[in-house]
Amino acid sequence: MADWHKISLEKLAKQEEVPEGMIRLSGPLERDNIVNGDGLRAVLWTQGCPNHCIGCQNPETWDYCKGILVPIDDILKQLSEFKGQTGLTFCGGEPFVQSKACKYIADYVRKEFGWDVWSFSGFTYEIIKEYGKEPWEFLKSLNALIDGPFILKQRDLSLRFRGSSNQRLLHLKKGTGEIVSVE
Repeated sequence: MADWHKISLEKLAKQEEVPEGMIRLSGPLERDNIVNGDGLRAVLWTQGCPNHCIGCQNPETWDYCKGILVPIDDILKQLSEFKGQTGLTFCGGEPFVQSKACKYIADYVRKEFGWDVWSFSGFTYEIIKEYGKEPWEFLKSLNALIDGPFILKQRDLSLRFRGSSNQRLLHLKKGTGEIVSVE
């Protein structure tokens, strides 16, 4: 197994430990966002990231001990007050290190509001699938995943919803995680 592959699996294994019913955020929820997915979206910014990509636009989200612990019920209440949204996007930080909480929120907004759900991740689809467990379950609740680390040398601002050319926009079949199409 390549070193980067093994290291990625080890990093994904570093799941953020938060009290049951809580999530650690780097800042407030956003609404009416048009740059982090199709349509008018709510955006949830998670705290904690093991990848530390050079050139990351959000290095303040790396530290697992910073940010604020928020009850998931408070997030759901706030999201219910966001009118006109068509979806929710998880950004970070690294959403996949808080997979359990993110999946809960994703499933709720899909069921209660009919929103589609996207997430960014510095991990590739293949790493998440191989690791399995809660990160894979979260992935299976998504409509789309923008995967892969940001690589400064491959920066390309012409790409839709991505920062570097190694990243992919994967459209997924909800419930299975199967890739439907790739941009």
